Amino acid sequence: MRPSRSFKINKRRLFIQTLVCHTLVATALVTPWATQAQPVDFSKKPITLVVPFAAGGGTDSIARDLAKLLSEKLKTPVVVENKGGAGGSIAANGVAKAPGDGHTLLFVTSTFATHAASDPKPSYDPIKDFAPVALLGSGPLVVVTSKDSGITTMAQLLEKAKKSPGELAYCTSGPGGINHLAAEMYAQAAGVKMTHVPYKGSGPATLDLIAGRTQVFFSTVPTIRAQIQSNKVNLLAVTSKEPSTMFPGVPTVIESGVPGYEVSTWWGIVAPKSTPANVISTLKAAINSESPALKDRFEREGATPFYGSPAAFGSMMENELQGWRKVVSAGIKLD
Repeated sequence: MRPSRSFKINKRRLFIQTLVCHTLVATALVTPWATQAQPVDFSKKPITLVVPFAAGGGTDSIARDLAKLLSEKLKTPVVVENKGGAGGSIAANGVAKAPGDGHTLLFVTSTFATHAASDPKPSYDPIKDFAPVALLGSGPLVVVTSKDSGITTMAQLLEKAKKSPGELAYCTSGPGGINHLAAEMYAQAAGVKMTHVPYKGSGPATLDLIAGRTQVFFSTVPTIRAQIQSNKVNLLAVTSKEPSTMFPGVPTVIESGVPGYEVSTWWGIVAPKSTPANVISTLKAAINSESPALKDRFEREGATPFYGSPAAFGSMMENELQGWRKVVSAGIKLD
């Protein structure tokens, strides 16, 4: 059974509309608890920023840029700890059980919601187990192939996938992640079958793609941008609704023959649910403080920075979670 195309369009529009509305409200109004919350002194001990993927990937790189910013603003060391595996649930469960003092944070991506939505028995709840701190930004994915595959266009990808069902292998950063669901959404919509090869992070997935052990990757831009620039992979399409200014001349998946296909990824920070409002307020202020380097980083990765409230981020995650659950129930293959 194919997922409803109209749902996918509405789902992405709902995400954007909800995010924009909350961001505008947060910008125009300052919530009472935020104005009353007293800043917290974080200088007494280091902060651990847990990344639910292996070191070396695009998410890890952005997390380390953020760690530098937090260390400067909060006057304390910020240590990045990589805990890959189980679709991010190992890292998520560890942070959920940590003290709510702001010294243990989780760097999350859209996979935080997709994994919880796709797991029949999720070990964590993005809403009930965590307190949203800050949404950093959002951007499209790109479809790339290995040089050995000989596939340089979406038309060739479609032709080969239809001619030899299951022969093409696509890599992901783990089961239930945004790379996984994005690829399965494409397979469902295009009526083709590809073989899923999961890894413990986008870093090792990229290495095997370049080595030709897999052929296709629905990747985030930060993960694969350097490989695109060095011509180590073939860039086929972007998953945004509109063409990307970063990759002029590269078609969207929609333009390549799959109407309604639109997927984006996002990055943010969450803390244990017990974290007090004044701690979240202090962290949010530091994360969203003026950082030309981080802002430039997102723009160079084709992403749009966001500075909305923790409440807006929480509402966005709820909508993402509900939307992906509907996509999964419409027939997404998870194994």
